[in-house]
Amino acid sequence: MNESHNKSIKERPAGYEALIAKYELVVFPHWHRSFVATSGTHRIDITPNTTEEIYPSKYWPGDSLGDHLEFAIKYDGTNLAILASIFSTAPQNEFLDYVKSRPTGKYARRLWFLYEFLTGKILPLDNLKQGNYIDLLDSERYYTINPARPVQRQRINDNLIGDKRFCPTVRRTDTLRDFEKEDLTKRCQKIVSAYSPELLKRALSYLYTKESKSSFEIENIKPNSTRTERFIAMLHLAKEEDFCEKSHLIDLQNRIVDPRFCDSNYRKSQNYVGESIAWQKEKVHFVCPKPEDLESLMEGLIAAHLRMDKGQVPAVIHAAAVAYGFVFLHPFEDGNGRIHRFLIHNILARHSFTPNGIMFPVSASMLKDPALYDASLEAFSTPLMSLVEYVINEDGRMTVHNDTAQWYAYIDMTTQTEKLFHFIKQTIDMELVEELSFLVKYDATKKAIQKIVDMPDQQIDLFIRFCIQNSGRLSARKRSSQFDFLSEDEIARMEQVVQSTYS
Repeated sequence: MNESHNKSIKERPAGYEALIAKYELVVFPHWHRSFVATSGTHRIDITPNTTEEIYPSKYWPGDSLGDHLEFAIKYDGTNLAILASIFSTAPQNEFLDYVKSRPTGKYARRLWFLYEFLTGKILPLDNLKQGNYIDLLDSERYYTINPARPVQRQRINDNLIGDKRFCPTVRRTDTLRDFEKEDLTKRCQKIVSAYSPELLKRALSYLYTKESKSSFEIENIKPNSTRTERFIAMLHLAKEEDFCEKSHLIDLQNRIVDPRFCDSNYRKSQNYVGESIAWQKEKVHFVCPKPEDLESLMEGLIAAHLRMDKGQVPAVIHAAAVAYGFVFLHPFEDGNGRIHRFLIHNILARHSFTPNGIMFPVSASMLKDPALYDASLEAFSTPLMSLVEYVINEDGRMTVHNDTAQWYAYIDMTTQTEKLFHFIKQTIDMELVEELSFLVKYDATKKAIQKIVDMPDQQIDLFIRFCIQNSGRLSARKRSSQFDFLSEDEIARMEQVVQSTYS
């Protein structure tokens, strides 16, 4: 007997798993799948993307819609996209009977609020007149805003990080708890405190350039010096201005793309990310939201940004939710990836997560580990592709046939947040430390060379660079073309200085 058939006899799906099967829903796979055994078994099976939990028979919730919804909220967590699908499909009278049977119950009140929040329909129920207010999401399980928005109707504290138009969720996983304990801001401050302001200023100039070039290079773009300088200028403003506002985003897009591809508004056509694999054959990696859904989604993204800004949401969680949300919504024809990475800097800087006088070249870490960066994007794009129904005509134009808005509106951003924390840590521990260490060594090398031959700074810089590029030695060609005025003894002594510092 195969395993799946064996499971159908011994274990019954519960919570979301049961309701997805009952209503034949096509949804994003949830991270937690629940089953109830016919025995006293309790087992947890963990794979990279899914936790499957088998509960003892006493956990069986019952067979009704309300029974499984309550089980889901209690054990599977709050999945807004799946709940939206359930509420739009299940009979309203069944849900209404469930709420009426326990109107003051904490799970019923949460589900009642979420029903009206997600569907926009007001159930024929009176507002609650008494009882304590309860938090919608458990702040031990999710990142939430504080203070929450009190909702008198269900006596609920709405602590979601977004609204109906765009509301990502981020779970408090062990990985994220561990990252937060590391206090990366303090760690960075400790590193930079060991260096002089003058050296930090020089490092910052290089880091701005490195971030700009890396952000373009991720997309295999080689910008001219003007576009690079424009991007650097925007990075300088990251701490001063809030760019997550429609007019600012459009202005940002206009500054960093080729002038021929500047947008004056959000896109009006269906776009996608793909590649041509044969004549008139496209391999589609990601389908963007329909243009008619985009205005509402982007309004929701900006509203969520403001809500997190005021709601004491930690900087990296805020940055991940907005920046990855932006790139998944893909509101422009060009420049979305660069703006996505810029928004990370903008939000971290405005939260003072980045110490004064320093910026993190996060794109450089992403460029060094493209597989991990791709994984952060594919955690959303891969399951999405199995849900979108589309066709591409002979001109390469895409048409999406099914309703897709809710899949972009209610994204679980936990994986993206974990990956962003990883990139930030790598940036601090490697990119920042390596650059500061390099400058210290460079200064010491330069002084030592000046004692051998007091030549112009530009010549010393060239000598050091050529030696580093050639395993510590000056090539014969460079000797004859650039340094023919030096003696063999001087070159040998200068090479020794470089080798002793950079070996």
